[in-house]
Amino acid sequence: MIAKSNHLQTPKGYSVELPLASLPAQKYLYIPKTNSRCAKADVAIEVGQKVNFAQEVGVRHGPFFDQPMFSPCSGTYLGLEKHTYRNGKTIDYLKFENDGLDTLAPSVRKSSFGDLKKTLTQEKLVETLKHYAAVGLGGSSFPAYVKMQTKETIRTILIDGVECEPYVTADHRALEDEDTLRKVIEGMILLENVFHCHDARICIKRKHKELVPVFDKVIADYPDSGVTMQLLGSFYPQGWEIEMIRRATGIEVKPGTLPAKYGILNFNVNSMIQMMSILEDGMPIMERYVNVNGDEIVSPKTIKARVGTPFSALIEECGGYKSDSDEKILIVGGAMMGSSIPNDDCVVTRTVTSIVCNKKVAYKEEPCIRCGSCVLSCPAHLHPVLVMKTMKTMPVDRQKIKELNVLNCMECGLCSYSCTSKIPLTDYMRRAKIVAKLPSRSR
Repeated sequence: MIAKSNHLQTPKGYSVELPLASLPAQKYLYIPKTNSRCAKADVAIEVGQKVNFAQEVGVRHGPFFDQPMFSPCSGTYLGLEKHTYRNGKTIDYLKFENDGLDTLAPSVRKSSFGDLKKTLTQEKLVETLKHYAAVGLGGSSFPAYVKMQTKETIRTILIDGVECEPYVTADHRALEDEDTLRKVIEGMILLENVFHCHDARICIKRKHKELVPVFDKVIADYPDSGVTMQLLGSFYPQGWEIEMIRRATGIEVKPGTLPAKYGILNFNVNSMIQMMSILEDGMPIMERYVNVNGDEIVSPKTIKARVGTPFSALIEECGGYKSDSDEKILIVGGAMMGSSIPNDDCVVTRTVTSIVCNKKVAYKEEPCIRCGSCVLSCPAHLHPVLVMKTMKTMPVDRQKIKELNVLNCMECGLCSYSCTSKIPLTDYMRRAKIVAKLPSRSR
C-alpha cells in the first residue's frame, strides 16, 4: 500500500537540524534477493560459506539488465530469510553474520582521482558502473550506466541536491561533510572530462545557503573546474527532474524524453558518491545517511548506517517509538512519495533515504466539490479530477485515460494533499497509469 500524502504532517524542525549519529555495522546484515526492478535472481554462494566484504554473491535479473549483488560485510552467509521490502511485500533476503573485520574481497581495486582524470573514458565508465550495478539513488533506482551510454553532446551536468520532500535531508547531510562534498565535486569533474564539457552544477534549495560557504571552501582546491553551486526554489516538488532542469537552465524537457537529448546529464548527490565509491574504492556504496524522523520517534536523528542494517536498529538508535500503539504509519522515503510498510522488519538498501513514523490520522473522504485544487497544484499540468471520474466509470475508457496524459504523472502526491474532500487522487492516478500501459487488445 502506498502512503497517502494527506497523512503528511508538518515537521517540527528541519531534518538538517537533527543530531547526526553513526551506527556500527550490525551483527546480522541483509540484502534483498530481488527488488522492484529485478524479479529473478541467482545466488552464487552456499549456506555456511565464508565471504569477504564487497564480494560478489549473486546476480539479479531485470528485463534488460542484470544487477550483481555484493556482500555488505565479511563473515558467514547464513541463507535466505523473509523480511519486508520497501514496497510492503515480504521477500527473501540473503542473511550474513558479520565477523566485524570487514576483510575486503580480493577483487577490490583502489584508484586515485588523479589517475582517473588521466585514464577514465566513457566506455570504461559505462562498463564499471554496469559491473557494480550502480543505480540512481534519487528514488528511481534506474541503472546509472544507461544514462552514461548517451551519444548526445553533453553541455551541462546537474547534480540534484534539492531534496524537496519534508523530512528528507540525506543529500544535505552529505554536502555538509567536506570530505563527502569533495567526492561529489571530483565525480563532477570526472564527468566533465568524460563528456568534454565545462559546466557542472550542484543544485540546492535557496533556503539552504549554509551549504554555500562549505562548497566555497572545498571548491577552492579545484580552480577552473567548471563546478558551481546553484540555488533554486524552496518549494515542492523543486527536486523533480523536469522542474529542476527548467529552473536551473531554462530548458523545458518534454516528459518521456531523456535530458541528454537537450545536452544535459543529471544525477542525485548520493549517485555521485556511489560513482566515486565504485571508481576510487573499487566497491559499491556500502554506507549512506538515513533520516529517522516523525512525531512517533522519541529522538529523531540522521544516521550514517551500513547497507543491510535492519530498520529496527536505526529506530532503536533513536530511542524507539513514543508509544506501543498500532495507530501509527511507517513510511520508507518521503512523506509525500514514500511507501507505507506494515512494520519495521525492513532493511536499509542503498536507495533508502529516510524512515518516517507519524501518528495515523483518520480522514473521512467526501464527495468531490470540483474546486480545482488538484488541477492548480499539479506540477505536470494534468487534471486529476478528470482521471478520477474516468477511472470510476465502468468499463474504464482506456483511450480517454491516455488522452489525459496520465503517464506524465510523477506521483508527487500534491493532488491528494491539496484535495479539500480528502480524496486519494494519487491512488487514482497510479491505477490509471497501469491502465494506460496495458497492451492493446487484439482485434
